[in-house]
Amino acid sequence: MADLIPLVQAHCIPRKGHEHRLTQARVQELLPQVPGWEVAEAGQALVRTFHFKDYHRTMAFVNALAWIAHREDHHPDLGVHYDRAVVRFSTHDVGGLSENDFICAAKASALTE
Repeated sequence: MADLIPLVQAHCIPRKGHEHRLTQARVQELLPQVPGWEVAEAGQALVRTFHFKDYHRTMAFVNALAWIAHREDHHPDLGVHYDRAVVRFSTHDVGGLSENDFICAAKASALTE
């Protein structure tokens, strides 16, 4: 992915195989572009908790995120609660983080900005 394109404007491409797993250095380069997200599970996932005023707003966010995930063909693990949604991205087919995780994290964040 060209770094000249903001993550939120990029699109996911299919990635399979360990050669597409991001190095720790690349993860550290991309992380500032997705404020609020944390690297978790020994570098295997990106995680963020989004907080909302009520269940209706939480579900509106989850439904919008589901639409993005379907369009990008890159799906998060979700924990849905009354006033928050916990979003976790990881690329199982590469055994860790790929650029797709950062692209979708940026798109998820944009829903609340």
